Amino acid sequence: MIRTENLWKRFRHHDAVRGISFSVPEGSAYALIGANGAGKTTTLKILMNILEPSSGSATVLGIDSRRISPRELNRIGYVSENQQMPERLTVDEYFSYLRPFYQRWDRRLETSLRVQLRLPATRRIGELSHGMRMKMALACALPFHPSVLILDEPFSGLDPLVRDEFMEGVLGQAGETTILISTHELGEIEGVATHVVFLEEGELLFDEPMEQLRARFRVVRIVFDHPAHAPQEPSPDWLQLTAEGNTLQFIDSRFSERRSRENLNARFPGIRSIDIEPVPLRTIFTSLARAVRNAA
Repeated sequence: MIRTENLWKRFRHHDAVRGISFSVPEGSAYALIGANGAGKTTTLKILMNILEPSSGSATVLGIDSRRISPRELNRIGYVSENQQMPERLTVDEYFSYLRPFYQRWDRRLETSLRVQLRLPATRRIGELSHGMRMKMALACALPFHPSVLILDEPFSGLDPLVRDEFMEGVLGQAGETTILISTHELGEIEGVATHVVFLEEGELLFDEPMEQLRARFRVVRIVFDHPAHAPQEPSPDWLQLTAEGNTLQFIDSRFSERRSRENLNARFPGIRSIDIEPVPLRTIFTSLARAVRNAA
């Protein structure tokens, strides 16, 4: 449904996107994650033909992003944190304006979304809060049953309640619609994303299923019978290594239950216990980003 191949975008002397390649299959929910400035928004703007790539290619629904026509736009929903809407129109007036552009517009779904997201019918768009405008943008992107839904930092500046309401609207389309969402608010997409694409300074660090990513990251806490010391040559797979008292702790980015425990017991004498815990997606992201920057 979405594909990039060796995609580059250059702004004068700065490469915002550096040769990234990934593919989003139908029915999946891909999270494009990374810090601010990682290239997420640039990538999505290329996919939407807001920007042209400097080299490489990007396709949406099998169409080169530079050739997307109104026919394809009838199947693509797009929500951006900086989305522009006519401020002088009321919520009602804007929905009336949009409906004729979409052949598959579902009035019943529109009504359901407007009730669910508590959109005030007679309020002018220019009078809406940022959170209400984001909910308005989502409510406008879903009633035509898009085949692809692209969300660019949709949680920026939203309070927790509005985030929950926004995600309820997105979850109602999960499975029916292929979703690509860029964000650094990782807690919001942990239960939604099926795959994760991680960008750092315009480069793709990894692209893998969420289940596989979460399975290979573990917090490892080793308690010794003696004071703990960080090894002089730790494994390159260990992140955030610390030694305090008689405890050695790190995040293992290539964890395997049997192999990892066997290796630790063989490597370290005097182990009293080994505790293993799952790692939240946010911690995975921050530990990887820190490791990349420390290696630079």
